[in-house]
Amino acid sequence: MSEPTKMMFMMRKAPYGTIYSFEGLEAVLVMGAYEQDISLLFVDDGVYAIKKGMDTSPLGIKDFSPTFRVLDGYDIDKLYIDKESMEARGLTLDDFVVEPEVLDKEQIAKLMEEQDVVFPF
Repeated sequence: MSEPTKMMFMMRKAPYGTIYSFEGLEAVLVMGAYEQDISLLFVDDGVYAIKKGMDTSPLGIKDFSPTFRVLDGYDIDKLYIDKESMEARGLTLDDFVVEPEVLDKEQIAKLMEEQDVVFPF
């Protein structure tokens, strides 16, 4: 049997107002069912995808951020967040529905080099 493909899904866009984050989450969950080596990275406004307590009622849509908690059930536990993106938005690890590992730009670059494929969302 061959080694699983190393896949990184990079959440870069704000979670509401576009479909990128939601579609990214769906893709992660689908690939998780196929037992691939999956990493999930939150950068730029993508850090808001896992923020607790988002009020999406003015948009008329449901807050899907809590769905990220099910990733563990798919054995997806490689969650990372860009330190600079998080700090620039005044966020801390306490603000998130899951606890990603905080990485700096150099660590992120190294991690990305190790991947077979990177999917930006």
